[in-house]
Amino acid sequence: MSAGAAIIGSGNIGTDLMIKLLRGGRGLRALAMAGIDPGSDGLARAARLGLATTAGGVDGLVRLPCFEDVRVVFDATSAAAHRANAEALAPFGVRVVDLTPAALGPFVVPAVNLDAHLDAPEVNLVTCGGQATIPIVAAVASVVPVPYAEIVASIASRSAGPGTRANIDEFTETTARAIEGVGGAGRGKAIIVLNPAEPPLIMRDTVFCLVNLERPDDGRAIVRAVGKMVADVAAYVPGYRLKQPVQVTPVGDGTATLATGVTHQVSVLLEVEGAGHYLPAYAGNLDIMTSAAVRAGERLAAR
Repeated sequence: MSAGAAIIGSGNIGTDLMIKLLRGGRGLRALAMAGIDPGSDGLARAARLGLATTAGGVDGLVRLPCFEDVRVVFDATSAAAHRANAEALAPFGVRVVDLTPAALGPFVVPAVNLDAHLDAPEVNLVTCGGQATIPIVAAVASVVPVPYAEIVASIASRSAGPGTRANIDEFTETTARAIEGVGGAGRGKAIIVLNPAEPPLIMRDTVFCLVNLERPDDGRAIVRAVGKMVADVAAYVPGYRLKQPVQVTPVGDGTATLATGVTHQVSVLLEVEGAGHYLPAYAGNLDIMTSAAVRAGERLAAR
């Protein structure tokens, strides 16, 4: 039997997530959407598709008759709003998948560490840049230690809504922490670029890892590990792919000062194309979050 699911947030991310759940969230049944804008397209679409709706936010959600059947709640609002939402939901014992950078629950990237947190009452999906790049850092760290990792996430300016723009500081801080805590890097750094190019470019991510290669096969092992990880992520984010082959190159003295004993830099270029369910294909930054949320929600519901 499928578990009831509700979405808080009727913007782009919440609406795309709703459509993904309706298209085939295994073990999940979308029941309700809550927002704060009565005129939002998301709430109107949800009502047309048969979901219960409320413009009363989380307080309105918990008063809906169908809420008693909800087992998983997805929060697609903002970091500030999520803190209040989490407090309001706590008495009801629902599982929460947080798509904001609030980071109240453990960081989760489905391809890397979801299995370790299936019993957590709430999981946090880091950021779009984290979902795209942390799997690569983790793949490299599975072969050799990674003293330093840096990621640059470039997204179309058009795909960065008010919530994304309001959370820029949280994005960089949260992603850097998760590069270390989930990806396994000794030190992490994250940068986000809002690209104003027209026509809009799809999401592109660059991952740099400084490593020490001690064995002759370490470089080839890293390339294999990254390739496998890309396939694992693409299993739930079909538009996730390598933009060019993985590069493992010797570093000069200047770069080596970032970390002791570094001999090589691993460079990985990625792109994420959206599925086009509700959002345009260039909005891969939003699509990877909703796809990761569905995967996490499915596993939590099964648990």
